[in-house]
Amino acid sequence: MYTLAVDAMGGDFAPEITVKGCLEALRAFDDIRIRLFGREEEIRPHLSGEEYDAARLEILDARDVITNDEAPMLAVRHKTDSSLVRAAMDVRQGNADALISAGSTGAVLACGMLRIGRIAGVDRPALAAIVPTAAGVPAVIVDAGANVDCRPEYLLRFAQMGDIYARQVLGIQNPRVGLLNIGEEEEKGCQLTKATHELLKTAKLNFTGNVEARGVLNGGADVFVCDGYHGNLVIKASEGAIAALFTMLKRELTSTFVSKVGAALSKPAFRRVKRRMNVNEVGGGPMLGVRGAVVKAHGNSTSHAFFCCLRQARQMAAGQVVEIIEKLDEQIEGGNENV
Repeated sequence: MYTLAVDAMGGDFAPEITVKGCLEALRAFDDIRIRLFGREEEIRPHLSGEEYDAARLEILDARDVITNDEAPMLAVRHKTDSSLVRAAMDVRQGNADALISAGSTGAVLACGMLRIGRIAGVDRPALAAIVPTAAGVPAVIVDAGANVDCRPEYLLRFAQMGDIYARQVLGIQNPRVGLLNIGEEEEKGCQLTKATHELLKTAKLNFTGNVEARGVLNGGADVFVCDGYHGNLVIKASEGAIAALFTMLKRELTSTFVSKVGAALSKPAFRRVKRRMNVNEVGGGPMLGVRGAVVKAHGNSTSHAFFCCLRQARQMAAGQVVEIIEKLDEQIEGGNENV
């Protein structure tokens, strides 16, 4: 049984969408328990009339809420009765396997660092992004925004943790690890990417070399390694490109009678493509390198998108992602070819 600690008050539409997402998860998986942190009087109305296993859902009253307008570090330090901090402490104390929140990204990262704590040997925990690709298999971008200024050894650790996530959660047996760069040639890039390239060449990883940003949606690698500044830019640009493409398609397919007929005939195919490229279907951003599974949901998540994040956290716990990262150094020293 996997226990998930949920910040019920985080997100643009909380607690309604968080509660509904939790109910969907309880119906989908009979091996999870959910501990829901937040203001009980605001949570209870969204449970009224719903069918669910009450024995696997517990509400823990937390009076404070951390907003996007607050300084993350200060809020996490001082708002100890907030739904986010209480849920994070639940993971730290061993009462839960994972933390899921749609709240402030900075506050979630701060909770991971300050309240849950870093794994020994991980200097900088990273925020990963799981992106859909044309190949039909999601890819991992790490770091996606937690660390703007990085050293080569940080990126090496990001690659190792991303490799573990791809294996244990996405089910990719031998993930292709690519270094996000402005060109495929080895000599391309800045000092950071050149030094990182040298480290990745000798690491026990399936390193395939430099990959350009256009390779992200095309499935040019399974794990894309970069600093958080460039990773965040690529993710936002990719999300914008996908949204713009579907907007243009909808406009063109409804512009004339003939195109409307063609659109009607092609509708099932377009629906399948849209579902495959929907970033919400792959879950949220996992925080790698802390002593517990942490998933950051989008702030504007729908209830189903939040459910996908709960499913993702369950997969991280089932795949023992944290435990494998904790043993990463001894696996490398022991010559494990899978790391």
